[in-house]
Amino acid sequence: MKTALLSPTRAATIATAVLVGALAAHHARAAESITTDRPDFVESSDVVGRGRVQIETGLGFERNEADGLKTRTRSTPTLLRLGFRDDMEFRVETDGFLRTDTERGMADTSIGIKWRMQEGDEARGTPGMAWLANVDLDTGSTAFRGQGLRPSLRFVAEWDLPDDMSIGVMPGLVADKAEDGSRFTAGILAVTLSKGWSPAWHTFVEIAGQQLASRAHGGNVVSFDLGASYLLNDSLQLDIAASRGLTRDTPDLQWGVGVSFRF
Repeated sequence: MKTALLSPTRAATIATAVLVGALAAHHARAAESITTDRPDFVESSDVVGRGRVQIETGLGFERNEADGLKTRTRSTPTLLRLGFRDDMEFRVETDGFLRTDTERGMADTSIGIKWRMQEGDEARGTPGMAWLANVDLDTGSTAFRGQGLRPSLRFVAEWDLPDDMSIGVMPGLVADKAEDGSRFTAGILAVTLSKGWSPAWHTFVEIAGQQLASRAHGGNVVSFDLGASYLLNDSLQLDIAASRGLTRDTPDLQWGVGVSFRF
C-alpha cells in the first residue's frame, strides 16, 4: 500500500486553515463579555467557565434608623468565582471588612457551588437556569459572627426578551440559626428587570425579598433596588447600585460601587 504525500503547497494551505480556525476560536472565546452576579440581588444563571477566575468586589454603604437610633455601616463585599467545569463553578463570598458607628471587624464567609442546568434561548423562549448551594460559615469577628453553619439553596431563571431586555427570578430557602440556638427557615424571593442601552451600558430595577421570616427571626427584609453597570472591556466591569427598604426590618438606604474582572 502506498502512502499519499501532500504537496508543499497543499500542506501549507491546510496548515494556514487550521491556524486561522484556531485563532478565530480563541478570539470568539475572548470576545465573550464578562457576566457578573453584582450589582443586583438576583444571581446570574451563567457560570464563569472552565479554567476562569473572576473577582467581583466593591464598597457598600448602609444607613438606617430604628427606635430613634441612627446607624451607618460600611462594607467591602467580595465574591470569588472559580470555574472548574463549563457548567459549574466554586464560589467564596463575604461582606469583607465591616465598620459601624461602634464596631469594626470581618464578616462571615460563605462557600458554595453554582450549577448552570440550562442555557437560555430567546428564539425558543426558554430561560437560562441555575442552582446555587451555599453554606455560611461562622468565621467573622465577634460583633458580626452568625450562629453556626447556615446552608441555603437558590434557583435562578432568566429570560432574554426583545430590545435587549431580560427578566430574572430567584426563589430560595435559608436554614438559619437564632441567637438562642434555635433553628428556623427563611424564604428568599426576588425579581429583576434588566435593560441594555448599548453593548457597554446596562441598567436594572428589582424587588428583592432577601429574607422572608417571622418578626421573631428578623422579619421580612425587602427592598427596591436599581443600578447600572458599564463594560470597560470584555473582562472588566464597573457598577453602581442603590436600594430603599420597603419594610420596617429592612435598612432604610443602601448604596455601593463595584468592579468585576476575570482572567
